[in-house]
Amino acid sequence: MRLCIFNDNALGLVEGDHVLDVSSVLASLPPATYPYPTHDRFIAALPSLRGEIMEAAAAAAVHQLSAVKLLSPVLNPGKIVAAPVNYMKHFEEALADPATFSAAHARKIQETGLFLKATSSLIGASHPIVIHHPDRRTDHEIELAVIIGTRGHKIARADALKHVAGYSIGLDITIRGPEERSLRKSLDTYSVLGPWLVTADEIGDPAGLDLALDIDGEARQRANTRDLILDVPTLIEFASSFYTLEPGDIILSGTPEGVGPIVPGNRISATIQKIGAMQVAVTGP
Repeated sequence: MRLCIFNDNALGLVEGDHVLDVSSVLASLPPATYPYPTHDRFIAALPSLRGEIMEAAAAAAVHQLSAVKLLSPVLNPGKIVAAPVNYMKHFEEALADPATFSAAHARKIQETGLFLKATSSLIGASHPIVIHHPDRRTDHEIELAVIIGTRGHKIARADALKHVAGYSIGLDITIRGPEERSLRKSLDTYSVLGPWLVTADEIGDPAGLDLALDIDGEARQRANTRDLILDVPTLIEFASSFYTLEPGDIILSGTPEGVGPIVPGNRISATIQKIGAMQVAVTGP
């Protein structure tokens, strides 16, 4: 099942080149009162809503996929957890370019640990990335994004994938410099999630997925998730040993080699096997 959020926060079921408006099922979400929950209520309810989604699809209004505005498929993540330097070849390219990657940041993930990105940085595929500091280098990073479906703390690796709702393509945009990663990667529009959420049952094992990123038709990043230093189950185990993971939390699993600069006017094409492709514009302030 491929689920998107489109136009004015409508819920869509993506089938081929069409989006079926199944927003009516959102009325089945339990009411929320203050203090509001710190997780995504739709993602939490998704297992119980799947039957209703298919029923609603039978009578849904149909839109051309090319004609809708795709928002982030997760609207209310409690946190975005990111994995730095989680491909060996990216680690090697960071070591080889100290002018771009300082020694403090070119360390293996086992030494560095994880970091958090501001949820206010999150956008969908139809929103442009806005370069905020054009005097500094800003880079693209494609990543497999893991969306947590059920709450868990100290999750065992063997049980980790049971806590996954689905997967998306993630773009972790970053300004290079000496500051902490969370600052340089949390600017508005610097976390892109899309083009939709593919439910975990359609992906199966997230190892072995091809990733590709092009800038204006130029190949930049090519890799496969089998080359992750810490694979998805291990990342979930690691993250949940520090944070309680909640429905809608996003784990960005790390970027492979080929990281490079983007500037206003570029167009990013990002593809992950079994998920799909998205094109994202880059603009200036």
